[in-house]
Amino acid sequence: MNETGTVIVGIDVGGTNIEVGAVDDTNQVLARAKAPTPETGPDDVLGVILDLVHSLDSSPTAVGLGIPGVVHDGKALTVPNLVGWTDEVDLISPLSDALGVPVTLGNDANVGLLGEWTAGAARGGRNVLGLWMGTGVGGGLILDGRPYTGSRGAAGEIGHVVVMAGGALCSCGRRGCAEAYAGRRSMRGVATSMAEAGWETSLFDIRDAEEKTKLTSKVWSKALEKDDPLATKLFDTAVEMLGVALGSTVNLLDLDRVVVGGGLAEKLGQDLADRLHTAAKDWMLRPSPELTFTVSELGDDAGVIGAAALARATSITA
Repeated sequence: MNETGTVIVGIDVGGTNIEVGAVDDTNQVLARAKAPTPETGPDDVLGVILDLVHSLDSSPTAVGLGIPGVVHDGKALTVPNLVGWTDEVDLISPLSDALGVPVTLGNDANVGLLGEWTAGAARGGRNVLGLWMGTGVGGGLILDGRPYTGSRGAAGEIGHVVVMAGGALCSCGRRGCAEAYAGRRSMRGVATSMAEAGWETSLFDIRDAEEKTKLTSKVWSKALEKDDPLATKLFDTAVEMLGVALGSTVNLLDLDRVVVGGGLAEKLGQDLADRLHTAAKDWMLRPSPELTFTVSELGDDAGVIGAAALARATSITA
């Protein structure tokens, strides 16, 4: 498969899907596999990961894994957007034992931004925020030209910046987080309640026509294309609330770039990044004249390439 270099498997666990890829030392994805994320707890997620990795028919020297939660010392401390993850979970030991290679663990948004910084839209950026819009809202940081994860791996959680004190209930248990307005899981809950209260919407008809069980990014994008009033209202609120969080983050960190990724970014493209930039401007103090908002270049591969890059960097320094 890769006669001149090593192959590392990158794994990106999301609230909807798990994606794996065999990545060579030029950051090319040589093989891919994908499956829905089980909603039955960590053991079944680990089982799906192993099945997907084995399906690649590669011989990796290491494995990198991105998980949507707070990661510290090789464990997932809290994973609010996966069902059944109520305690700390050791992911490294079972995967390493089963695969026979070193495994490195990171937050999914951090590894997504690492992928974009390594081979995508964040290349050359010194102070970058990665904003990932999916089941939840994740964030990662590059500060002063280096990945920054904070004192225990929790830095960059822009989805849990409070944008309205006492506001909507978030999956983390607090109120008023950006994710409570802009995460797909939260938006689905509000859409369901409003439809039951009599709001007309095509969201659920589109979901059924697509043979989906959730309101995926594809469902939302199709509803927005139809100017669906409920989808438009909820999406406008999501952009508005993310604008508050983004403007405040730019003020705090003096960023030069914001990279927008995740399922909605793949469907809506640069238009989404431009809308978020416009929404954030109202809350910015003195942004850098070099500040740009750009959509992810790597799409689904961002997390896979970033997880592989994390594993490769760890193996080099080990």
